[in-house]
Parts: sequence; structure tokens; C-alpha cells
Amino acid sequence: MNLLPKIAAAAGILLLTLASAQAQNKELVVASSATYRPFAYENPNKEIVGYDVDIIKAVAQKAGLQIKVVNTPWSGIFAALNNGDVDLVISGVTINDKRKQSYDFTAPYFEARQLIAVSRDSGVKSLKDLAGKKIGVVNGSTGDDIASREFGKTNPDIRRFESTPVVISELVNTGLDAAIGDNGVIAFRVQEHKQLKTISDPSFPKEFFGIVVKQGNKALLDKLNAGLAAVKADGSYAQIYRKWFQADAPALPAQ
Repeated sequence: MNLLPKIAAAAGILLLTLASAQAQNKELVVASSATYRPFAYENPNKEIVGYDVDIIKAVAQKAGLQIKVVNTPWSGIFAALNNGDVDLVISGVTINDKRKQSYDFTAPYFEARQLIAVSRDSGVKSLKDLAGKKIGVVNGSTGDDIASREFGKTNPDIRRFESTPVVISELVNTGLDAAIGDNGVIAFRVQEHKQLKTISDPSFPKEFFGIVVKQGNKALLDKLNAGLAAVKADGSYAQIYRKWFQADAPALPAQ
């Protein structure tokens, strides 16, 4: 009897099994822009920490995923995902219809809205009051979208920067009249500069952050959603939220 075909078939099955196990144990690269305190930033030991980092670590643990978080500049974060340099993105990315055309999102992990930062003696009370004033935003952010819709995308008064700290620094140094950005980051940065205050415009819609994967990567998306659901169910989400924002976590929609 010729056993070679059977041995070859068994070896093939073993190799496929090993390949499958290796694929499951593959360390996934997570992109996050570590200039986005308190969501992601480098501590004095050069470790990336923050709300987003705690969330993705908790989600990965529940989903049985091995991850490595890498500091990726916001300006190149989606290109890194498109090119396959990273497997997923968690970096305060707002879920919106435009981005859904190119990427897939998990269920929300953070409820967000935009805030305006101005000097404490400013008379600005709403977005419309910023007409004719120099406005700082992070390039490609939701704040950029809002300012562009209200005042025109090519309006020279809209000044675009790489990160929120740079925007706030420009505002503190009077290079800007106002800044628009995500509530968590703007509120955190304004606390560091007592000469600034925040303005909440009721026209700003409620938004949500989601974890981003390549469009069509359903296997990874399903694992992340399962992990996120488990984190919400066992109280980990509420604990992480309170750790970073000193407040009760809001209820989040399932999708």
C-alpha cells in the first residue's frame, strides 16, 4: 500500500491548522495618534497611554486578540490602514457617513461633541460669532468639517494644524481667536490654560467615536464588536470612562 498520498494529505492538514493558529495569534498593529490627550499620548516613559488605549486593550483581551499600539500621526493614519501597515485604528475617529464609504466601524465606544475654545475675555457665544475670526482646527477633523461648512472650506481664516496641542498653543499665544475640537481633548487642554474657556454651541450634533478597520474585514470587525459588547456589559467601559473623565459613562447605542 502506498502511504505517501495519505501522509502528504495529513501533512497538508497539519500545515493548514498551524497556519490558522498562527493567523489567530498574530499580533495586530493598532494605530493611534499619541498627541490626543487624554485619549492617547506618551507618558514620561514613552509609553502610549490614554482612554483609547485602555479601551482597545480591554476589548482585545475580551476578544482574545494580541495587539501592539503604535504612535501614528493623524495625517497619515488612514493611509497606514489602507496600505496594510496597521490592522485597525483607534484615535478618536468620529463615525460619519463620509468615512463609512471607505472604512468599517465598530459600535461606538465614546460619545463626543465639538467644543469651541476662546480666550476668557472673548465675547464669542456661538459658532456664528466666529465669522471673520481666525479659527484653529486639526486638519481633516470634525472641527475642520464644521468650520468648513459654516465659513467655506477655502476660507483663509480657517487655520489647519497637525494636532490639538498645537492649535491650543497658537490660541494661547494669540495667533488664533478660537479653536474647535472634540470635547474631551478641548476641555482637558483648556484646564491647563486658565486664560481660556470653552463654549458649547447647541447646533453641534452629538457624535460617536468608533474603532476603524479596512472595509470588508468582517472577521476582525465581528471580534472587536464582541469584545466591545463584553467590555460594556461587565462594567469595564464605565470604569475606564470614570478613570479618564471623572464622570459617569453615558449609555452608548449598540451600533
